[in-house]
Amino acid sequence: MLPRPLLAPRAAARRAKRRARVLLRPGDRAFERNRRRLADRHLRGAGLEIGALHLPLHVPRATRVRYVDRMDVAALRRHYPELRDLDLVEADVIDDGETLATVEAGSADFVIANHFIEHTQDPIGTLANHLRVLRPGGVLYLAVPDKRLTFDRDREITPLEHVVRDHVDGPDWSRMMHFREWVRHVEGRPLDEVEARAAQLEREDYSIHFHVWTPDAFAELLVHARTQLGLPLELQALERNAHEFVVILQRA
Repeated sequence: MLPRPLLAPRAAARRAKRRARVLLRPGDRAFERNRRRLADRHLRGAGLEIGALHLPLHVPRATRVRYVDRMDVAALRRHYPELRDLDLVEADVIDDGETLATVEAGSADFVIANHFIEHTQDPIGTLANHLRVLRPGGVLYLAVPDKRLTFDRDREITPLEHVVRDHVDGPDWSRMMHFREWVRHVEGRPLDEVEARAAQLEREDYSIHFHVWTPDAFAELLVHARTQLGLPLELQALERNAHEFVVILQRA
């Protein structure tokens, strides 16, 4: 294999898509069983799942789920051609999963957001909004990629200070930085193509992994969110699961 800087652009893009498909199609019964076990233990009542795409969480039979996405299925297929052969969940609610602006506060028993928070530009604000729509005692179920085990392996862990600044100052200051990092380390584009490709992705509002974590780094973020920012969350579980880790938070 040629060194990454010498890969042709199309080859680099194909490789990124192959890596993405490994994540999109786990094909591992233990992976699904672990997710389901935690859902059976913690999810009750009626709630939301954000960005389910082709892999909605298997929830207990008595629960009721409304699906949230920023686009309908037709638009999702246009935006993500790599998903064209997969069956996608039709959204019941078209909304920005970071803000959930159309969802009433305290109206949900649970929120599921699997492989979503790494796509958000303000993860702290996203956590706050997800907690806002939960009733007291409600559950936030997150599955987060472990960057060491995915196509993000060559990227640096997002420092806590960076995530805090994205929340305090807004994410505009770092957006292009993330697109450049994605193009360089995930798509594997040569340096002379990075700026143009990053600008293209920004124009398309393409949903990359803006932030990347390990379990320890994400736990540090949660501690900060609770102790320094006062978010009403209690950690119920943090378990590794194949290429991801599952986090169960309860609204205090």
